Amino acid sequence: MKKIISILLGLVVFCGAHAADSSTPATPRVSIFSTSTDWQAVTGLRLNEYNGTFISDKKLVGRGLVLYYLDGFPCYGLGYGVRVWVGPDYNHEHLHIACVATPTEIKFAYRNAVRDADQATTTGILTCPVDADGRELTIDLSDCTVGPDWDEYK
Repeated sequence: MKKIISILLGLVVFCGAHAADSSTPATPRVSIFSTSTDWQAVTGLRLNEYNGTFISDKKLVGRGLVLYYLDGFPCYGLGYGVRVWVGPDYNHEHLHIACVATPTEIKFAYRNAVRDADQATTTGILTCPVDADGRELTIDLSDCTVGPDWDEYK
């Protein structure tokens, strides 16, 4: 019985030492803490919820455009409404954001894709002016500026 325990213990030590030697070096993880989570306390302004609708632009949208809202003062995205799919004739999805002031411009990471396409890497940044009527926002995609592709930021 002692021999079996000794053998098992030896195997555990051997496997642990072998795993430590053969593993690839660890890549440090970047941890991002969003300061937007406390904007109300920092600014003294009250957060309000805004809903954005889109006016499609067939040239930009093509068969479909997937937009991912990029947080930026005075707003941050609310989890259930920061990914929006806009089709050439379809604009029933809405952007949902919380803001301490009405935004005049917002940014999206974007990619062209059909409605049920698999997830893929976005292309770059799309900067759009915003028209506001109270807490209802309108984003006319024909007024947006297409920024550089991600490889151009390197």
